[in-house]
Amino acid sequence: MRTARPAPQQPSGMPFAKYRPFRDTVVTDLPDRTWPTKHLTSAPRWLSTDLRDGNQSLIEPMGPAAKRAVFDMLVRMGFKEIEIGFPAASQTDYDFVRSLVDEDAIPEDVTISVLTQSRSDLIDRTLDACVGIPRATVHLYNALSPLFREVVFRMGKDEIRDLAVEGTRQVMARAEKVLTEDTIFGFEYSPEIFVDTEREYTLEVCEAVMEVWQPEADREIILNLPATVERATPNVYADQIEWVSRHLSHREAVCLSLHNHNDRGSGVAAAELGLRPGDLRVGLLAGAERVEGCLFGHGERTGNVDLVTLALNLFSQGVDPMLDLSNIDEIRRTVEHATGMDVPPRTPYAGELVYTSFSGSHQDAIKKGFAARATQVAAKREEGMDAEAAEPAVPWHMPYLPIDPHDVGRSYEAVVRVNSQSGKGGVSYLLGQTHNLDLPRRLQIEFSRIVQRHTDTYGGEVDATRLWTLFTDEYLPAKAAPEADLPTWGRYELKGATLTSSGEEESILTVTLRDGGERRLLTASGNGPLDAFVSALEQTGVSVRILDYAEHALSEGRDARAASYVEAEVGGQVLWGVGIDPSIATSSFKAVISAVNRALR
Repeated sequence: MRTARPAPQQPSGMPFAKYRPFRDTVVTDLPDRTWPTKHLTSAPRWLSTDLRDGNQSLIEPMGPAAKRAVFDMLVRMGFKEIEIGFPAASQTDYDFVRSLVDEDAIPEDVTISVLTQSRSDLIDRTLDACVGIPRATVHLYNALSPLFREVVFRMGKDEIRDLAVEGTRQVMARAEKVLTEDTIFGFEYSPEIFVDTEREYTLEVCEAVMEVWQPEADREIILNLPATVERATPNVYADQIEWVSRHLSHREAVCLSLHNHNDRGSGVAAAELGLRPGDLRVGLLAGAERVEGCLFGHGERTGNVDLVTLALNLFSQGVDPMLDLSNIDEIRRTVEHATGMDVPPRTPYAGELVYTSFSGSHQDAIKKGFAARATQVAAKREEGMDAEAAEPAVPWHMPYLPIDPHDVGRSYEAVVRVNSQSGKGGVSYLLGQTHNLDLPRRLQIEFSRIVQRHTDTYGGEVDATRLWTLFTDEYLPAKAAPEADLPTWGRYELKGATLTSSGEEESILTVTLRDGGERRLLTASGNGPLDAFVSALEQTGVSVRILDYAEHALSEGRDARAASYVEAEVGGQVLWGVGIDPSIATSSFKAVISAVNRALR
């Protein structure tokens, strides 16, 4: 045998030379950056843009009923800021905004945000749509980056800055004209294409906008710094955010907001690094206080940042996400129905398969983890805690499961699923969760091989129902069968057993068996009921030696049943049998019958 390094990778032939690294002119030199040493300790302000950015990216945008269903769900989840559309862009968006007002659907503590470009006709139409909204924010944006200045708009820096300034003035003037004292009015400005824009120029434009708005402690301005197209690694974005946060005037009156897209697949990471930890009011810390995104990352191209992932990332670190995600499947179904787009099965936290393990080693670790946790919770209850307090008192620390599936409305039965890659841990876990069986380890190994043969033959996944069918067909056939059917079922069926005498050294047992087509009454003695039963069975010509035995109750109360497991050597074969019966003794006899019938099959 020889050892060697892998063969070297070969050039791909792809035209990589046409691309350039993210430009040095906008990468921030920040040697004293503080964000790497910070930790998020509270949730940001959340703004859902599902009904605007998410909706405009759909192949078929949502209709009014679907929009309303999503809006109502966002309110139930706890969103206090919701961007609901671009009312000047279409009659549909305008009508939806008005329908929420006319139907009194907007709670008093929810702020509605609407988007507009910096054009007077669009601004007027946008503010007209806001009449009667309890809390309304107009979100003004224009693009600042060199590419857009030179190629898209063909305007200089001063002209682009003046467009933002004049748009702000027009928003304020129209709001003063059409909105009453019943509306709490706010303003948001986005220097679009922020990540590609020179940092000093971004600051210049934001300061010019603030000069018009005049932010104060009770007159907030939201400055939203979007990664309109994600262009660099998350640390670069974090440096850009920290630089702006340090250099803004009126910082105490500014809500710095993030709007991340996911073009490089790192939108969540960039948003997390861009956020500020703790409370800004206790000191000028690096980063933003607010995040805009969509529930499952819908949005143009690769989507907006995924707010569900962001929120549950915080939750997994012991931080209250300030959003109710306790029924993740209902949220997912609502979004899928409204958007016509599926949430992929491996989407963090919400995907169909994210709490599922097929790998045998993973399944075994999860099974042991749940068993250890159950022991810890039981110890808390023994210390005097009630059931409701004991479970959350034990910190969650589980192999392969960053959060408890139960906390987002998933059932433990779905955690472990069985296919051709699965092992004894997953098989025994499912049987334990669905039927309370606690299989001995060697029985787990034996039955997992049976399941493996099934999956190798038929392919696909074995769900809990099919797994139980495989188990009962193998270990718990209902009745003995005629001689012709012995390979399918078995030779013996226990019809009754009576312990006629039980002393310290000897038990006498009377057993009624169906042996093929014959009914037999047998009496035998032994040093216990199980030994006596084996002696009775041997009178029919079968040699049985018990190697291992285990039993446990399946439930509590008057209708409780017991499960017994017997490892036996029968005619030179070593295998397991299983019996279930209200009587522990009878269940053990059935387990012996199960082992013998399996050997004869």
